[in-house]
Amino acid sequence: MTSSASFDTLESLQADIIELFDRLPTLNNRQYIQQALATIIRLGSSDIDRLDWKILSSALADMERGFELFYNYRHVRKITIFGSARLSSATPEYQMAMEFARNVSQMGFMVMTGGGGGIMQAGHEGAGRENSFGLNIQLPFEQQANPIIEGDPKLINFKYFFTRKLFLLKESDAVALFPGGFGTQDEAFECMTLSQTGKFGPVPLVLIDHPGGDYWRAWSEYIDKQLVQKGLVSPEDPSLYTVTDNLEVAYDAIRRFYKVYHSSRYVSNQLIIRLSCELSDAEVERLNDEFSDILVKGKIEKTQALPQEGQDETLELPRLILNFNQRDLGRLYQMISTINSMGTPSQEEIDHPERK
Repeated sequence: MTSSASFDTLESLQADIIELFDRLPTLNNRQYIQQALATIIRLGSSDIDRLDWKILSSALADMERGFELFYNYRHVRKITIFGSARLSSATPEYQMAMEFARNVSQMGFMVMTGGGGGIMQAGHEGAGRENSFGLNIQLPFEQQANPIIEGDPKLINFKYFFTRKLFLLKESDAVALFPGGFGTQDEAFECMTLSQTGKFGPVPLVLIDHPGGDYWRAWSEYIDKQLVQKGLVSPEDPSLYTVTDNLEVAYDAIRRFYKVYHSSRYVSNQLIIRLSCELSDAEVERLNDEFSDILVKGKIEKTQALPQEGQDETLELPRLILNFNQRDLGRLYQMISTINSMGTPSQEEIDHPERK
């Protein structure tokens, strides 16, 4: 099928639509393709503004580029690095970001940044061009792709912040935040909000200061004083993230998160937690003893892949199934930490936390 850029005439568009409809019964994801087409048809029959159509068209083009790029890297875990675009290479934060990216890439992870300067360039400099993705934003000022990632096929220039952030988080298996301005604060709070509401993750979130620095420590103290103590977030919500000024602590938080826990998804209203190794009956019973408060009903149980997971690439992995209340995400992160202290993962799993 031709790309969207080639729809320069009504005839070519019509031919592509006819081809798609001919192939639709054989496509794996036909249900969702039908839903997307039905949405476009309904909008085409309604009265919305020209600007609305421009937003929809540009957002779809952004997502097309992102989906096509990341599909080929879906089996490698990626770490997104956020931080200031204004910090120079002489700052300790820049040097730490570069060292962090170099070491996590040596662990097998790939690195994603917003593609600009400062901490973003440090991430690419540390990881190297071959291990880097740049998700740049088109702005009339300030934001140009850094020289490390410029011209690389793994650089995407997004029109909209919301589509760019969608991919920075959707494709992330860990997030590292270094000091930054309004944008970094926005990214930090959005990561927390989406994690707290179950719309992102679970993934490890590490907030990294230079040794002796207090940027994230002061931020964490604010969270405790103004949010936790006043009952505006749950006491367990700080379990969503790790604040440190020690890179070894950051590496360990990421490695440990994927020691036994592999990934998760919902099937209907039940949470399925995929594991790299099976837990014993006694270990599952311990989880029930310690985390029954997050269950709507029933117990945490061992299971194999469910019939609804027929196209899942992790079919062979052991699983836990539970009726999670979808509210106490801080407690869920605590349970994942407990799971990671259990089981007996193979040495290969321990050595390669980056494999999906």
